[in-house]
Amino acid sequence: MSIKNISNFSFRLSSILQAPGIDRYRQRILFVMLAVSGVFMILLGRLFYLQIIQGENLRRQSEINSIRLQYIAPTRGLIFDRNGQLLVDDRPSFDLAVVRKDAKPLERTIENLSRYIGEPAETLMEKISERKGGSPYQPILLRKDIGRDLVAVVETHKYDLPGINVQVKPIRNYIDGKLAAHLIGYLSEISAKELGKEKYSTNRAGDFIGKVGVEKVYESFLRGERGGRQVEVNALGRVVRVLNSVPPKPGDNIYLTIDEALQEKAEELLAEKLLEGKAGAIAAMDPQTGEILVMASSPAFDPNIFVSGLSDEQYTSLITNPQKPFRNKVIQDTYPPASVYKIVTAIAGLEEGIVDAETEFNCTGSLFFGDRSFRCWRWKRGGHGNLNVVQALAQSCDVYFYKVGIELGVDRIAWYATACGLGEQTGIDLDNESSGLIPTSAWKKRRFNEVWQQGETLSIAIGQGYNLVSPLQALSLTAAVANDGDRYKPQIIHTIKSAEGEVLYRSEPVHLGRLPVSQKNLDLIKTGLREVVAGAHGTAHDYAYLPEIEISGKTGSAQVVGRKKSDEEETASENKDDEIARKDHAWFVAYAPSDQPRIAVAVFVSHGEHGSSGAAPIAKEIIRVYLEQGEDG
Repeated sequence: MSIKNISNFSFRLSSILQAPGIDRYRQRILFVMLAVSGVFMILLGRLFYLQIIQGENLRRQSEINSIRLQYIAPTRGLIFDRNGQLLVDDRPSFDLAVVRKDAKPLERTIENLSRYIGEPAETLMEKISERKGGSPYQPILLRKDIGRDLVAVVETHKYDLPGINVQVKPIRNYIDGKLAAHLIGYLSEISAKELGKEKYSTNRAGDFIGKVGVEKVYESFLRGERGGRQVEVNALGRVVRVLNSVPPKPGDNIYLTIDEALQEKAEELLAEKLLEGKAGAIAAMDPQTGEILVMASSPAFDPNIFVSGLSDEQYTSLITNPQKPFRNKVIQDTYPPASVYKIVTAIAGLEEGIVDAETEFNCTGSLFFGDRSFRCWRWKRGGHGNLNVVQALAQSCDVYFYKVGIELGVDRIAWYATACGLGEQTGIDLDNESSGLIPTSAWKKRRFNEVWQQGETLSIAIGQGYNLVSPLQALSLTAAVANDGDRYKPQIIHTIKSAEGEVLYRSEPVHLGRLPVSQKNLDLIKTGLREVVAGAHGTAHDYAYLPEIEISGKTGSAQVVGRKKSDEEETASENKDDEIARKDHAWFVAYAPSDQPRIAVAVFVSHGEHGSSGAAPIAKEIIRVYLEQGEDG
């Protein structure tokens, strides 16, 4: 019955009741009955409309409101060292989230939550406002990793907190904190720019992805595949029952090539230098395969701070640190190679016939060229006297290599350096590797629009001047010398396995080429490098010699300024930092045992002053620990 019909009926009935002879009291009773009947008819009509006419549509909307699709984050793949020692795993994180559709009234719910967890309501509302344009059913993260105590508080007051949920997600746990941080990398929340890239097409806002290191490069293996479940919720947004579920697929496990015990030792040794205000880098490699055994850069950072949330103060402290803890000094920073470069000059001189095993040059402590004097590092003592190539390498005679460099010229030296792998990326599977610089006459013309001066070649021949190499490049050269000339790509991944244990990848040596040197000449160079440590006059004899292990190596001291200072020029510094900053950088590259090399090492210590005293003892300790560890195993 329509409202219009009910009105007409009421009018006619009222006319009847007002007719003469009808008792007035009875009229009133009938009128009330009529009104009640009218209201009842209206309710009955509305109920018919909702239940019959709109019933199917409303039933569908009810199901949409009560049934939700929830994503289940996968556990990220684990990271181990080469021996199966666990370095990185996952732990549960309790994240606090709000579903706006269920949190009604929103302002009162947030005020209650603020009181229970001790965080300003304004801060919580700001986080909600940032995601205002999204779906009202989409959970909005309010606080990550709240801990079990706050979980208990929220659950205790859940009836005062409609729409507030505690989500359990796996998050990264870097077991040893800073250990191998630059190699392993860290996770951070995906950015809007990254979400637009094809490689992150399966990711969603709020996901954590690898930002640097192995975590980034091998993201596709480590991240796994998300799962989901269809659940029914009540009016408060609480899950009543699970209707359907698809389990997530865990990420693949990665076994690095590094040795955890050796990595830890390397970082301990660098930490001692850091206490003296000196940053540094250590890299070690198996010269027969190219597998990286150690990659340590100091100072380092703790990747866990990115998982729990980096404060503005922490971030500012890290990025303003002059020693740049975020930079992987093994691959990103380049320095003059100093006397380590004499290996290249020796190769070039021997191969070009400038010198042979019998050629001797006399070192008086300096060499006059043009209108200036180029000193040898031993100039105060009258020089080294007559030396052949083996002795010149052992005693690191600058004058000998000045003379070889003059005969070769910068462009021939550069050709051999490039053929040895310097001045270009090694190809290691890490982002942001630096190429370094091997200068040529053409390069200087392009860069400065100036002609190359012959006197500049003297500095280049001993690894100073424009030359720049990374510790990894120096290591790769050393390893190639150790194994009789084969250059291998540095490898950081030993094995990748699925969560079920299936081997998906196993590393194999990747041959990049050979050093541009004959075996006869390479044997001469190796003899010189052996004498650096074993010889009584070798520059590293007092610092790297081990009676039980024969070590071959090369020291280097890279000048921080254009030339070395005389005693008269050296003045007392007003503070320790300035004094350290004026000291030369220390290099030492080595391999052992000399006859059957199993490990090659490169050590760089910024402002370490002398390669012999500043870097060689570190390399000796790394070699000793690794070879003794192998014997014990």
